[in-house]
Amino acid sequence: MEDETSNLKEFTVSEISGAVKRQIEDQFGYVRVRGELGRVARPASGHLYFDLKDEKAVLAAVCWKAVAARLGVEPEQGLEVICTGNLTTFPGQSRYQLVVQTMEPAGEGALMALLEARRKALAAEGLFDAAAKKPLPYLPEVIGVVTSPSGAVIRDILHRLADRFPRRVLVWPVRVQGEGAAAEVSAAIAGFNALGQAGGLPRPDLLIVARGGGSVEDLWAFNEENVVRAVAASDIPVISAIGHETDTTLIDFAADQRAPTPTAAAEMAVPVRADLQAHVMTLERRLLQAMTRRITENRARIDGLARGLPRPLDILAGAHQTLDLYSERLTRNLDRYLRDQQAVLASFKARLSPRLLDPTPWLRQSAELDRRLHRAVAVAMARFRQSLDALGRQLRLLSHEEILARGFALVTTTDGQLLRRPDQVQSGERLTVHLAGDSKIAVDVAARDRGPSPREITKIKVTKSKSSNDDQGDLF
Repeated sequence: MEDETSNLKEFTVSEISGAVKRQIEDQFGYVRVRGELGRVARPASGHLYFDLKDEKAVLAAVCWKAVAARLGVEPEQGLEVICTGNLTTFPGQSRYQLVVQTMEPAGEGALMALLEARRKALAAEGLFDAAAKKPLPYLPEVIGVVTSPSGAVIRDILHRLADRFPRRVLVWPVRVQGEGAAAEVSAAIAGFNALGQAGGLPRPDLLIVARGGGSVEDLWAFNEENVVRAVAASDIPVISAIGHETDTTLIDFAADQRAPTPTAAAEMAVPVRADLQAHVMTLERRLLQAMTRRITENRARIDGLARGLPRPLDILAGAHQTLDLYSERLTRNLDRYLRDQQAVLASFKARLSPRLLDPTPWLRQSAELDRRLHRAVAVAMARFRQSLDALGRQLRLLSHEEILARGFALVTTTDGQLLRRPDQVQSGERLTVHLAGDSKIAVDVAARDRGPSPREITKIKVTKSKSSNDDQGDLF
């Protein structure tokens, strides 16, 4: 026994794992597997991990982030699907797994079951409530259409809008089936709602999400949760026009209005222009008829009321007569009043004395008063001039210039302070001696020969002579 085992080839763990990996990948390189989704995990990395199972076995599966974003169906536990990919191993856990490339529902029954479960969940959140529906604008200026730009749907919508009431149409091209269709449709709805915030294209007043007919699998993008939530969250009213009249998708419940066909959606979006014009003309005609009838009725009523009124001339005749009477009385009374006032004035004139009426004595008296006033003013001015001259003489006698003219001098420091005592003088200080006639002499104080004495300065040295008079000589 020991000899048999000792002859077996020895493998490392990595060699065994590599051999198993090559064997499985060579035998099952690309496979198509049908099963029910079990545990579904989507970590923060974005990759998708789930189990495919039947009544007897479980197969681990992984879908990388880039592929998971393009799956045509949203993986949910309990959904029967068909996955296509390659079978490989994961040596880190000694297991084999399926790397999924595509995923599709296994049958219509499974899709319908998933659709019903999703409808109930979204309805429980209130996304389909009738109270949240927004009314459609009667005549939108701009209409946004989310559909494929190459299909017959957009041509039918544009043709119907042109026939009924031409409007400006903005088309957001999207894929309407297959991988990535749901993401493009939801992004288009959100994009239309964001228009108009930074200028550029105007924001539509109405949105139409449209697609032609097809199977449940073809229309599945409009059953995805992200599309339903985008329609429910739209601030712009949305008309869903997916498939034919018998086709029903989840956005039909979330939209503000459902149209059986894309052509019907265009008819819901705008009224018929010809009908509006006819209606306006009818209203205009009715308005003219009503105005004519009202004017005729008012004219007849005024005529009837006028027949019961007296003539204006008859009403004013009495007033005219009264005015003439008062005018005649006013003229007579005014003449009589003037005559009475003239008589009163003549009576006062007769009472006045002839002497009072003669102005000559009054003028003579006024001239005498004027002469007296001139004499009094002249006497007062002479007295004032004498008093002013006496004050001027006293001012000249008291002036320092008169004192200087008598031989005195005025001594000041360089800053203009007046010297009154010898002790105010410092040795070496410069003084200014003011003489008569604005003459000035600058002198320097020399040092004393003996002890300080408050009453004498032993030497005075003249350093510079400044005089306003040229004939002023030097003191020394």
